Formats: sequence, C-alpha cells, structure tokens
Amino acid sequence: MRDDVVSGAGSERRQGRNVRGQGERLRGTILAAVGRLLGEWGSAEKLTMRAVAKEAGISAPSIYLHFPDKAALVWAALADEYAELARRLVEAGASGTGGDPRAGLRAQAHAYLRYAAEYPGQYRLMFETPQPHVGPARITGHPAGRVSAAFRAAFRACEEAGHRLSVPLPQAAQTLWAGLHGLISLDHSIFGDESTEEMNRSLAEGLADSLVAPEPGPAPTFRSAPAATPASRRISQLIAAGDEEEPGAAPDA
Repeated sequence: MRDDVVSGAGSERRQGRNVRGQGERLRGTILAAVGRLLGEWGSAEKLTMRAVAKEAGISAPSIYLHFPDKAALVWAALADEYAELARRLVEAGASGTGGDPRAGLRAQAHAYLRYAAEYPGQYRLMFETPQPHVGPARITGHPAGRVSAAFRAAFRACEEAGHRLSVPLPQAAQTLWAGLHGLISLDHSIFGDESTEEMNRSLAEGLADSLVAPEPGPAPTFRSAPAATPASRRISQLIAAGDEEEPGAAPDA
C-alpha cells in the first residue's frame, strides 16, 4: 500500500481518483512524478520544477498553477503517507479508551515502530531525507503535524484520566516522537536487521512510561526501575560484544 510512492506505482492510484476535471488529473500527474523522483533520489535536494515537469511530461509553468514552490510539492506528494501513519496512531491510541490510557500510548509507540518496519522506504522519505526548508510560521502547516497531533491526543487522554505528566504535554509528545524516531534511525543507520525489534518495543514502552505517572493522583509517583529488563539485558549484550576487544572493560548492568 505505502511502497507505491517510492516505486512510482502510485501514479495510477492517484490519477484514478482524479475524475473531476483536467486540473485534478494534472495535479495527480505532478504528484506521481514527484513521488517517483523522491523515491529514485532519496532526497528533495535535486528536485526542481523543471525536473518534475520533465518527469511528468508537462511544462514547468503548469506546475505553478497547483503548487507555489518545491516545499508545497514535496509536502503534497507525501501527505497521504503522513495521514496514513497518523490514522494508525489514532487507531492504536483508541485501544486505551475506557481503560488504561497509558495502554493506548504504548500502543501508539508500537504502531509507529511497526509502520517504519513495514515501510522503511516511506519512512526515510518522510523523516530521514532533507526536505525544503521553510520559515517557522509555515512549518506549522507541514503534514507531519498530524502525527504529533495524534501523540498529543494520547497524552491528553492520560491527563484527563488523572495521570500526571513528567513534562508539559506538548513536550511529552515531542519527546516520545523524537525517541521513537531515534530508535528507528539507529536501526536504519547501524543495526539493519530484526534483532533489535523486541528491544525497541521495550525501550519505546519505557520512554512512554517515563513521561506518564503510573497511577492517577495529585503527584507523579513513578515506580523504581527494576534491576534488569529484556531491553537492558539486550543492550548489555551489545555492549559486552563491543567490549570483547578491550580487556578489563565491564559491560553496563
């Protein structure tokens, strides 16, 4: 479903929906061309209106009828992907409704990791490749805002159920998002296999739990950390493996 943007197969999918006139069909053609170029280049750095026009088989001025600049082009081409990820997060977060809202937050963390694992090409285009820079006022309109909104909704549900947050709500949502992205980026750049999947799930849960008090109440009464967890043991194994060539170095417990 999602890999069609990287492969370019999304051309037919998008154009198939444009039945309201030539303008809609042209817009779909343009976005499909952008998706193919982003997938081929893995970045928006080389993307130009001229390159998009050539890929789409149209004149460059035609693009400006629909998109004012490159940033608008890239955002529109990836908008469906951000929307799909946000939809999954909202759906996962709803699993905590009526029960433990912290369960919904954890489910969101799992859903985020799962999306990145299932669609690594999409994830890299959405979050790991440079996109056109815009000013602070305009960045608030980035389609990734749907993702952060989903996280904020989950934290809000925790607050409404009486769970105190360790940091202000917007900061909590951004911290969780940044932490999850960090886990994924480490896998993409260093680990590159499935050996860290379970560890990442545990780390994600620990991060979410560190931001929300375990029980409703007037003050955050966080429990003491256990001596070891599956994630800490796995990390210790990785550290120990790396320290084998350094006699006398002790792995973290």
